[in-house]
Amino acid sequence: MISPAVFATLSLLLQGASGDLPASNAPPPPASTCDAPVYMVIEGQTIDRERMGQYGAAIAASEIYQELGGYYVTMPRPLEVFEGDLAPGYVNLTVRFPCIENARAFWNSRIYQDEIIQIRQDPTSAGDYTVSIYAEAPLREDMVGRVGDARFTHDFSNPDVPQLDVPVVGPEANSISGGDTP
Repeated sequence: MISPAVFATLSLLLQGASGDLPASNAPPPPASTCDAPVYMVIEGQTIDRERMGQYGAAIAASEIYQELGGYYVTMPRPLEVFEGDLAPGYVNLTVRFPCIENARAFWNSRIYQDEIIQIRQDPTSAGDYTVSIYAEAPLREDMVGRVGDARFTHDFSNPDVPQLDVPVVGPEANSISGGDTP
């Protein structure tokens, strides 16, 4: 039987908000103790479904999400479209992490950067995606006690995940490269 995480990854791969400031000008998030959940949103158009299936299988096999407390909170295809049109193959998948440090640890991990991302990107891109991070909104006062708090009960801080010598995202990436993160 396929786990929900693997199913969500494979579904994303097999199927195909605007602010005042560009993301590159946004202030950096505050440091946390890995108790401020964030959402990694992957959206765009799948071009090569077979390769994206291999990519999803590689993420699942690496167990990197499990180690860092990441899990899927959405399926990649909408149940309904209330307004607008979606291009064929368009996906939007959300992964929740316990903190921005763990989302960065995923992206900067050796397993992801040295092995997994190449499945999607080389020799040509298997999809045209944007990957961005969003902070979790605080629960409105009127909703307290009416919905679960969806908090992490396991301590995922300080994961032992081998990292790149030069990170590609996060504050250290900007200070080392002297430019914007990709």
